[in-house]
Amino acid sequence: MFENQKIRPAQVVGPLGEPLTLDSLPPAGTTRWVVRRKAEVVAAVNGGLMTVDEACQRYALTLEEFASWQRAVDRSGMPGLRVTRIQHYKSLYERQQKY
Repeated sequence: MFENQKIRPAQVVGPLGEPLTLDSLPPAGTTRWVVRRKAEVVAAVNGGLMTVDEACQRYALTLEEFASWQRAVDRSGMPGLRVTRIQHYKSLYERQQKY
């Protein structure tokens, strides 16, 4: 085993409290991204189930797109991932940063 090779967990806790494995993640090539699927991919990366590079390659995402998902989850949780509410949560976050 190489020194820089990490041991990955077999499963992590998903956004709804359920166990996530590589097999239970959205299938590769997913094009319709609902909030739950985005949150599952973010949870998998945050939990060490896969790397950011692996997630971007598997789902054909740009690094910027994935990073925006992570920021949305960090700032507002799963509701922050809703496409229709991005502007609302962004302005709310900016107002909170002023005070």
